[in-house]
Amino acid sequence: MRKTIIFTGFMLFSLFFGAGNLIFPPSVGFFSGDAFTPAILGFTITAILLPLAAVVATIISKDGLLSITKQVGPVFGVLFAVLLYMSIGPFYAIPRAANIGYKFGWAPIIGENGIHLFIFSIIFFLATYFVSIRPQKLVDIVGKLLTPALLITLTVLFIQAVRTFTYTSKPPSESFSEHPFLVGFLEGYFTLDAIAALAFGIVVIESLKLAGIRERGELIKGTTMAGVIAAIGLGLVYLAIAWIGRVIPFEGTPGDGSDLLVTASNLLFGTSGNYVFGIIVLLACLTTVIGLITACSQFFVKLYPKFSYHTYVIVFILIGFFFTNFGLENLLNIAVPLLVFIYPASIMLITLTLLQPMLGYSRQMYRFSVTVAILFGIYDALGATSIDMKWSEPFLSWIPLFDAGLAWLVPAFIAALIGYMMDRLSNNVKTV
Repeated sequence: MRKTIIFTGFMLFSLFFGAGNLIFPPSVGFFSGDAFTPAILGFTITAILLPLAAVVATIISKDGLLSITKQVGPVFGVLFAVLLYMSIGPFYAIPRAANIGYKFGWAPIIGENGIHLFIFSIIFFLATYFVSIRPQKLVDIVGKLLTPALLITLTVLFIQAVRTFTYTSKPPSESFSEHPFLVGFLEGYFTLDAIAALAFGIVVIESLKLAGIRERGELIKGTTMAGVIAAIGLGLVYLAIAWIGRVIPFEGTPGDGSDLLVTASNLLFGTSGNYVFGIIVLLACLTTVIGLITACSQFFVKLYPKFSYHTYVIVFILIGFFFTNFGLENLLNIAVPLLVFIYPASIMLITLTLLQPMLGYSRQMYRFSVTVAILFGIYDALGATSIDMKWSEPFLSWIPLFDAGLAWLVPAFIAALIGYMMDRLSNNVKTV
């Protein structure tokens, strides 16, 4: 059992560690300068601890994400769960990862044009298909093969960076100068890993069941330990690549963390650096897409078992393939507002699920807090589009953390407290 949990933890690490996770830590390291420590601490809270909490929340509930969302109401539960899976799956995260894998893992070596993207997509999604149709082999393929390959490549890059780059004092950029912890917190927040964790939880649970771990207590223990292993791995990798971003002798201002890692690879390994970074990106993207295809398929086969798991895998791969070649920029115009809308409610659902064993179940607590989170999510989603929302700032700017983009946080928790007290006073809180 111990060996199974360890490799399941490795698998979960790889599922989390996508291309987006390569971009944020080096940027935090570069722009935070001498404020590196508080900035990276804030980053790890939302990029590591929150996803870990989400994984634990999925196993605490009976049927994973669907049980969590149905705490608000049965109709809302199904609609929100479907929206979440499709948003972080075939409609956005899957084609995004495939495009980034192409841009940084293929194009610098082969060349970039529409035909190359099409060929790359065929190869990439065929590899995804052959791994995803064998969920019983997911731990073996991802946890035992792809994860070690990814970690070895990252370790080679980090060791060479330690031997080559020199730490020098550097003032933080303007964005990190006043509140480095909060800025780092928000950078981790925008990795969207907390949402992905709600989807990946079901993959971990099913992998443990396929390995013969079926008793609920053992599943809770196994899932939690796998989450801790993945969190430790993420923490070490984030510190390593953030440190590379901190010490790299980079001239000018990078567009994002990928610019820093590409430059680091070239400085450390010369022209072969393109191959080093390309391997890292391709492995990161491939493992994440495999996890998302598997998670989405396992969820929908439980929700609507008329179609087989194999059928769902094919459908989601075809959708991902289509959007990969459709154009990422067009996709972002739709997906980003949708993700901004989902995130606040998702965090509240995770938090309340973790608190439920201590507080008991309160329907009004869920309904009040999630309603407030959704209202703020709608506001943030509209702001992420071309709609001008500045007219509303005088009415909302007094709310704590408004300027940080977290205006929903305090009102949602106040709403949760009000709902809980109402149910407590009317004896409607149920022991769980």
